[in-house]
Amino acid sequence: MRTPRPLPAHLQGRAFSRDEALSSGITPRMLEHSRFENVFPAVYALAGTSLSALQLIDAAEAALPDDARASHLTRLRRLGLDYGPSSPLHFTVGRDLHLDVPGIFLHRTVTMPPASAAGVCVEAAYIGAASTFRTVDLVKIGDWLLHRQHMTIASLLGRIHADPWRPGAGAAKAVLPLLDAGSRSLPESETRVFLEFAGLPRPAVNLDVVDDDGVFLGCGDLVYLLWKLLIEYEGRQHAFDVDQFEGDIDRYAGFRKGGWEYLQVTQRKLRHPRSLVLEVHRLLVARGYAGPAPEFGRHWQSLFRRPVPVPLAA
Repeated sequence: MRTPRPLPAHLQGRAFSRDEALSSGITPRMLEHSRFENVFPAVYALAGTSLSALQLIDAAEAALPDDARASHLTRLRRLGLDYGPSSPLHFTVGRDLHLDVPGIFLHRTVTMPPASAAGVCVEAAYIGAASTFRTVDLVKIGDWLLHRQHMTIASLLGRIHADPWRPGAGAAKAVLPLLDAGSRSLPESETRVFLEFAGLPRPAVNLDVVDDDGVFLGCGDLVYLLWKLLIEYEGRQHAFDVDQFEGDIDRYAGFRKGGWEYLQVTQRKLRHPRSLVLEVHRLLVARGYAGPAPEFGRHWQSLFRRPVPVPLAA
């Protein structure tokens, strides 16, 4: 049996188009061999190749017409946002083109938003996501984009009003008042919006905390300054990074010495949002809070639905 021709080095470890293969000396008959697998139509990879999320987006792009651009959550993944379902991948094309490609959702629009080789502009991608995602998701995604300066409230609002007819424009505007560029992580945003939609006071985000003598104690994720209560998200790095773990011990000791109470929030707690809110409320009451108790009615439930769009002028 003839030994298969080795795959050129520049095609290894990734997906490649049929045209790339042919220009590298791989014949159509060779592509039919079991050592190659179809990733998308006319896009191949060496069998057993593990493709990253970004490599899959590149592979999908290679299977589409040249004028298709990554959009919606797919565009935001290229910025490093690891959130939501990884399939289907979303692309947009500015013409009436019908393609049925498994694993890809091709949106059609009469007018393309501003775009680059990476995809549609970030604001347009967020507006696209707003056409399908829940309010809680859009707050988390929006905070993430704002904090990393991928967009601003002004740039998002400008894009909303530039194309008010786009699906998601009204929903994106509806969540604008809920966004906070100070939020450093998705779980921080999620915790904050849980508390707010249950009717508890909105905590300050990433606020420096000092003791009565003005000595810096640390930066709190979510801070109830009046009641000296901190809500701290504890990711896995806090447990597995020795320096982080030991630093946290000293940090929390300083908070206690300064008269601060704190609640450590984990992913497990976030999976039970009502219980988390009630726990925060109990701590607030113990610190002197006399405001309304949490409510889990219509407003709370709206957090887990798509936002009601704000009417926009055409």
